[in-house]
Amino acid sequence: MTARDRNGPRPRRERAVIGAVRLPLQRRGEVEESLDELAELVAAAGGSVVERVVQERKTLSPALHFGKGKIEEIGQAAKAGDADLFVSDDPLSPSQERNIGKALGIKVIDRTALILDIFAQRARSSEGKLQVELAQLTYLLPRLVGQWSHLERLGGGIGTRGPGETQLESDRRVIRRRVMQIRGELERVQVHRRLQRAGRRRMGAPVVALVGYTNAGKTTLLNRLAGVRLTAADRLFVTLDPAARLVEPAGHQAFVLTDTVGFIRKLPHELVAAFRATLEELKDADLLLHVVDASHPAVDEHMRAVEELLGELAVADRPTVLAFNKMDRVESDSGLLVARRGGVPISAATGAGIEPLLKAIEHALPVSGVVTLRIPHADGTALTLCYEHGRVLARADEPDAVRLEVELAARLRGRLAPYVVDAPAASLGLED
Repeated sequence: MTARDRNGPRPRRERAVIGAVRLPLQRRGEVEESLDELAELVAAAGGSVVERVVQERKTLSPALHFGKGKIEEIGQAAKAGDADLFVSDDPLSPSQERNIGKALGIKVIDRTALILDIFAQRARSSEGKLQVELAQLTYLLPRLVGQWSHLERLGGGIGTRGPGETQLESDRRVIRRRVMQIRGELERVQVHRRLQRAGRRRMGAPVVALVGYTNAGKTTLLNRLAGVRLTAADRLFVTLDPAARLVEPAGHQAFVLTDTVGFIRKLPHELVAAFRATLEELKDADLLLHVVDASHPAVDEHMRAVEELLGELAVADRPTVLAFNKMDRVESDSGLLVARRGGVPISAATGAGIEPLLKAIEHALPVSGVVTLRIPHADGTALTLCYEHGRVLARADEPDAVRLEVELAARLRGRLAPYVVDAPAASLGLED
């Protein structure tokens, strides 16, 4: 008896039709690239794409998003391909989702639900699971009308994992209570992360945060620089839980390198909100290391998506180094792209370009310096800033103030300029 016989037949992969609407201001290539990515997301969720449909419209249909004729075409494609799922690349309202599902007779989800499903499969840590559950519940709450019986009838699969299977009998009040509970737990996680960041600061090493589009090679680069073996694979959204490792390259300044969840076009706002505690790692970074997959045909769109999300998170002003990764896969001359954006060509897989990258990081890191401050007790915020974002070397308490010898990044010294003391630290009687 084979292993296949013992375990029974493998479950059938869900077969999906995917579709999008192209509006007048959208480029055809842009829509097709987004559908290519949607097909990759379906595969990452465990399904397969049997057909793809694009409709050109001047405006979206309020009831069906697509036109009625196109919905009929989608239904025919689904029947011909034995599909049991339709995935819209565009966001659907709850009523549009229900109307399309009724017209097609199969399960209907949008890109947001698909991404949430992938996150539900990949979350491993308790924090990651909480963040995904919060995002899913926030997404599902306005879809409660008729949604539970719809999901119960379909019996699970892509778009229904996570709380969708365990909360079918719940009403809005129960879900809202659970949302409040999760937010409370994530606030405690946020406090814990703040303490972790303060601990890293006390090490005295600057913090470099990896950012980039999903599957750009961030974790592979972290493994290369830090000499570790975190899970990395050539697929979307492998890393959900943040990681921090000390990098001590020979002949270069040591720094702490942190990795976070990858970005993607049309990243659901529910995920951005739920993962805010994780993404706050970026706000504490001295430098952002933006890793770009130089071999991807939509490289410019990927970079723009990352930059837009960094702006949404209010960290776009951070010093940034561009690393054009996977250069070993680039067949055409990409020198113009690298020169245009001022990046460093590398291959995290082979190690090519790592030395120039380390030099670029060292050059871009803000210069830190030791200053002596006399901070009044009334300004607790300034004192907290020193301890959370600097490295306190010595302290002396006075009746109305605290004197500190502290190492601070250049971007923070301006905020504390009114409290700078000109006298050298040795003459202040500061304790070691």
